[in-house]
Formats: sequence, C-alpha cells, structure tokens
Amino acid sequence: MKLLVIAVVFMGWASALPAQTPPGTATRPNFIVILSDDMGYSDLGCYGSEIQTPNLDQLAAGGVRFTQFYNTARCCPTRASLLTGLYPHQAGVGHMIEDKGLEGYQGQLNQKCRTIAEVLRPAHYRTYAVGKWHVSLNLKGDGPKYNWPLQRGFDRYYGTITGAGSYFDPGTLVRDNTPVSALSDPDYRPALFYYTDAITDHAVRFITEHQRDHASEPFFLYVAYTAAHWPLHAKNSDIAKYKGRYDGGYTPIRQARFERAKQLGLIQPTWDLSPQAGDWEAATNQAWEARCMEVYAAMIDSMDQGIGRIVATLRKQGQLENTLVVFLQDNGGCAETIGRNAGPKRPDKPTLPVIPPEAIRLDVRPTQTRAGMPMLRGPENMPGPEDTFIAYGKAWANVSNTPFREYKHWVHEGGISTPLIAHWPRGIATALTNKLVHTPAHLVDIMATCVDLAQADYPAEVAGQKVRPMEGVSLRPLLEDKPLVRPNPLYWEHEGNRAIRIGAWKLVAKGPAGKWELYDMNADRTEMHDLAAEQPERVRELMAQWEAWAKRAQVLPWIWKPPYGQTNAGSSMMDLKAGDSFDQESSPEVAKRPLTITAEVTEPGNGVILAQGGRNLGYALLVVEGRLSFILREKGNLSTVTAATALPSGPCKVGVTLANSGTVTLRVNGKEVAIGNVGGFLSKTPTDGLTVGFDGGHEVGDYKGPNNFQGKLGKISLSLE
Repeated sequence: MKLLVIAVVFMGWASALPAQTPPGTATRPNFIVILSDDMGYSDLGCYGSEIQTPNLDQLAAGGVRFTQFYNTARCCPTRASLLTGLYPHQAGVGHMIEDKGLEGYQGQLNQKCRTIAEVLRPAHYRTYAVGKWHVSLNLKGDGPKYNWPLQRGFDRYYGTITGAGSYFDPGTLVRDNTPVSALSDPDYRPALFYYTDAITDHAVRFITEHQRDHASEPFFLYVAYTAAHWPLHAKNSDIAKYKGRYDGGYTPIRQARFERAKQLGLIQPTWDLSPQAGDWEAATNQAWEARCMEVYAAMIDSMDQGIGRIVATLRKQGQLENTLVVFLQDNGGCAETIGRNAGPKRPDKPTLPVIPPEAIRLDVRPTQTRAGMPMLRGPENMPGPEDTFIAYGKAWANVSNTPFREYKHWVHEGGISTPLIAHWPRGIATALTNKLVHTPAHLVDIMATCVDLAQADYPAEVAGQKVRPMEGVSLRPLLEDKPLVRPNPLYWEHEGNRAIRIGAWKLVAKGPAGKWELYDMNADRTEMHDLAAEQPERVRELMAQWEAWAKRAQVLPWIWKPPYGQTNAGSSMMDLKAGDSFDQESSPEVAKRPLTITAEVTEPGNGVILAQGGRNLGYALLVVEGRLSFILREKGNLSTVTAATALPSGPCKVGVTLANSGTVTLRVNGKEVAIGNVGGFLSKTPTDGLTVGFDGGHEVGDYKGPNNFQGKLGKISLSLE
C-alpha cells in the first residue's frame, strides 16, 4: 500500500465507541496520510526530480499518481482543510494562526468542523498523529488545549504544535498533551536528535504498538513531516550525497525536470515552461546557492528514508496490503527569503547564555542554540548546521515548482499543485498499478474518501452544535478505475489570491485587487496564455460563482485591504504597526506605482519608519537628525528628499507621497515640509521585504542597519495606486 501524504491534525470528539465491532471491520483499510512541507510539484523522483526518493517512487510504482491534485497554497489552511474535509475558512483557518475577529479567520479549528480522527473514532478506528500540527492558537502546555490533537480526536500524538523551527531542537514539542524538550525527553533519547527522524521513529512506534495492543481494530495515522520547510537543516551524511549536484545552477536542473515530467506523462509536451526565476551567472555567491539546494535535497532524501521505514514496518506487521497510504504536500515551493540577507560569521565560541537541556523551547525562529551560539544567516554561512537559519530562496523554489508559475502563498498552479501518491494493494484496481490519474482532486476529498472506505458516519451535529457538511467527494471511483462525478467547482482563496476551477477552465487572480485571468487547463496548465480578454462572458460567469462561494464559505468579508470588489484593479492598502516584517512574497508590489505612506509619531526619534528593498533597489521613510526624509534606491543610485526643519517635539503625523512624475512630497501634520524629485518609480519590486520601525534587509540608505526607530510609532498605512 502507498502513503497519502497529508497533514491531519484536528480530531477532538470523545464519543463512546460502539459496543460491538461494526460490519466490515476485517476488510476496512487502515489509513496513513503523509504530508510534507514547502515542497514543489517536481521535487520527487517519480514526478521528475533528480532528488533520490526511492521509497516514494516504489509506492508510486505499486499504486497511482495523481497529476492534478490540489492543496490550498499555505501550511495552516492546508492542514485545516485536509483534517476536516472543508475549505479552510469554514474550519476557521482562512489565513494563519492569528485571530482576525472574523468567523473565517479565527486562526484555529472551530467547533463547526470535525477532524478525520473525530469522525473515524466512533467507527472503531484507533487514531494517531505525528509531526506538525499548526492549527491551534495556544502553543503552551499551561494554556487551553481544546484544539490540540488529543482534544481533536487522536488517541496518541508526538510532534510540534507550531509551524516551524529548528530540526535539531524544535520548539513546542509535545508528547500527547505534555510539552517535552528534544534534549531531555526520558521517552526518546536518540544519539542525534533530528526532527524528521523523530517523526518517523514515532510513526513506527505507533504502528508497532497498535499491532501489539489493538490488532483487532483498524487505524488512522497522520504523519506531518516538516521537511523541507526552512530552516535548511540536514545531517552531513545526507548532504554529502548531493555535493556538486547543483553547481551548474538553476536552468539545467529545471530543464531536466521539465523534460522528465513530459516523458513520464505528468504534463503535456505542448505546454510552455513558465519563466525562469533567477540568473545563475549574476549570482555572486554560487557556492552558497548550490549548497542551499544540496541541503534542501538532503532534507527530502531523509524524509523518504523515513517513509521507507514506515512501509517496512507495515510489511513486517502484515498491514501493508490493506493500508491506504497517501502522500502529498501542503503547498508549492517556498520563495520566502528567511535568513538570506547578510549576517555575521560564526564566532569562535558561544556568545550567548546557555539554555538548559530540560528547558521547554517555544521559539519558531530561534536566535541561538542551547549551547549559546547565535543563529546565523546569509551567504557568509553555509546552511545545514544547527546554528544556521536559512531558506533556499525564490530561484530554487522556481525549480521545485517546474513547470508552473508562482509559489507558496499564490493560487496559480505553482502554489497549489501537489503530487499525490496513493498505494493500497487490496483496494486500488490492478489495471491502475503504476498509472497516472489525470482527474482534478482536492484536499477536501480526503475526508470524504476516509469516511467512505471506513464505513463511518459523518455527523450533522455534535453535542447540540451543527457540523458543516463535507465539501469534497470520495476518490474511491478513481481508485477503482471509474469516472468521478464532482457536483461543484473547486475553489481557492489565500491572502486575496483567489481561483475557481470548473472542468478545464480556471479563473485566477493575484492579490486582493489583481485582475482575473482565465486559462484552459487542458491546453495551458502552466498559465502562460490568459484568455480573459477573449472570453469576458466566461470570466463573469466564473467570477459570480466564486463570489457566491466566498460568501457561503466565510471567505468574505476578508481581512485584506482593499475589500474585495470595492476598489479599482491594481490599488492596494496596508495597515501596519512598528515591528511588522514581511518577506518578499508577502510585501506589496510597488514597481512603477505611486505610493503614499502616513505614520503617527507618538514620540519623536531618529531611525527608519518604513523600508522595503536594499542596496540596489528600494525605498524608505525615515528620520535623520530629527528631520523627515524619503529615500529611493534605483540600480544602486540613491535619491533623497529631506525636510529643512526638524519634527515637532511632541506627537505628530508624518507622510510622504511619491507621484507619477517621481515628485516626492513630505508632510508633517498635513502641511508640506519638502518637495523634491527622485527621478521616477522603482522599476521592479525589491527582493528584500517590507519592515516597519527598522530596516530588516540590506540597507536602503547610507546608514548601518537595522537603524531602528528610536522614538515610538502609532498607526502606519501604505497605499498604492
């Protein structure tokens, strides 16, 4: 049987089990859903990659591969959707783990949804989860646990409640309901703690103990790996396998994957390859860039080794034939730039206080190791060791997503397309062995499939609380080599990125104010030929269906500015506060656009109010020697407009407008204090992200970063036309 990689994390309904064994218990399958993190469509060997994934390849060879399976473009929403069979907003996780005060954006699972574990448990299934949870607001052991795994239907759990962290010492590590330290856990003491291995070890343990203690009952196991999410952490033995493999840069690897995918039948030979991101010849740190991909490949390799151990355990326990194993990914390759800006080199000895081994860590982005070494970033430090915290960047993410456009966050195909491998010797039609399934399917179908095959009852109500009905359909017909009937379209929304797919047609838009684009997925799944202008009626029809769904599914009202349907295409606004930090992919598209920034200065001081970009391209609003200043950097050249007089000694409101002509107007309390010209707009959107109250990337101006604002800031807004 094969592994369906999915992340199931919300099972919390402690109903009494039936007194007698339900009909068909002997033939009902076990389920193992395996979910990986931040990987692209082409990162597995059986989907065209050069990365060694022999165990997943074998599952594919003995099962089926889906060519058009979809996730939700981001980690938390995917987990919510996978676990509940609903669209993420319906489960309360329309964005990330933060309560935005709207029903669809509560930041954790609500009580109107049930997890797969909660639904299968009354059907006499034992339920287990290992790995990344990431659907609960509370991360602390002394806080409310109503959305932790054991409270959402799982019998056993080992993993991290949060969404990211060190692989050698992860924060929010929990066994069942008890926080543990990776370095002093009395129940698990490997010679080297590596989180991917720890997830595998506990999956194997739960399978083995289930066979020992509950062999008469089927089981559901959710295995949520964090590989290959940043930081780039891997064991030296795995990294060594890929030494030199990526020295030729992005293009040769991407082109080889493209050709291999065509040979495998995963994509049509007539589809265009989406544009290349990154210029290898222009990369100033090629050895570092190559090392980033070597470590990324090693992380996937290590996960595949673990999946091989899980399969071997199933075989040893005599459970492989009747276990449906599925593997998939939570979103496309990640273009986020975490840790890629310049940083200090490794010191000769620890420079920070030691953290005791028994201390419970909660940090997602640790600043140090337990030994007191600072966490390192940037091209000065090769990724892989415990004291580094680096992501592989946009250009390699573009390789991962071959042949598609865009990345994690967006709902173009690069953000939402995932491999799906299904392996189930007893249940998948023999004629399908090692074949491809081209029918589109979605995360919401996993719950429906489990309910169908487990002969379980999906509740309409629990303890007086109505439960939202499943949105998906069972994939059983596809596993039996029969047609699938889907009565409704497939939908997406994340951060204002939105899409609908009906049959071959996909309508998609980028950002809250982005224009709708129309694509024929049969002829152009790489989304290179927008047909919206040629088929306005189809656009209007699909747009109306998306809007109706968005209102029904708690997508609207959404938390993004501007509100959907209330502004002209291309405009946008962000409400900000001091300390906000956005990576490149979450920052506004400022290229060739007028902008206005306003900020409340509640206590005057010098430093950066807002900055986006770096030494080659960017802009910033700041206070220099008490005077308001705006700077713009284009191709390394710096232009500056500065007020002649200092800010008032008390609270004030400052602002800047960059107009079409390149004219910059500075204002204090509504009055113009300086007018100048910076030569025009930025020609491109910077690679360094937007930060508020400091310059968090390469410095835009001639100052030493981060140049924190020394006073206090209130409300800040950025608007673009």
